[in-house]
Amino acid sequence: MKCYLIRHGMDDETVRGGWSKSGLVAEGKLQAKNLADYISENKEKLKIERLFSSDLPRAVETAMPISEVLNLDVILKPEFRETNNGIFAGMPNDIAEEKYPGVYWRALDWDEAYPQGESPRTFYERIKTAWEEFTEMIIKDGKNTALVTHNGVINVILALAENREYSNKMKMEKVAHATMITLKYDGNWTRG
Repeated sequence: MKCYLIRHGMDDETVRGGWSKSGLVAEGKLQAKNLADYISENKEKLKIERLFSSDLPRAVETAMPISEVLNLDVILKPEFRETNNGIFAGMPNDIAEEKYPGVYWRALDWDEAYPQGESPRTFYERIKTAWEEFTEMIIKDGKNTALVTHNGVINVILALAENREYSNKMKMEKVAHATMITLKYDGNWTRG
């Protein structure tokens, strides 16, 4: 059984992401379409039978073309949202820099939260709990599954799946927009 982790297409990079309600930019929509085309062309090999997505617009907009080519409903999973960056969600980068210089994910202490948002620990625990519940469900189901989500979420999931330490201070794996990472389950999760 496989779980395909999909990062959303490109969104507005002039604003802070996190829980931003920004959708995909034109390039992101094209990336989502190209990914859906790839999935369509490889339906028999991938055998995706269930499709889940974060409920943030950029993830949903990436999931919709996949939904269409696979004729599957998109099941929204708000627990797989990116980090809750509180007041920064959707804030223009220049304003964030001016008003809150130096407030970045990697600069936060483990228990230090974004103003009105999550701390790295809270984010990690949220994704850990969501992943444990999600994998219990899909393993029981036994169907290949796709989850459209966010770079930060995918980094936590990979750390959990590969039994590695996670910290916001560590350099994250940069998952390209609208790409897929395959996790295979055979008693343990492995890439491939």
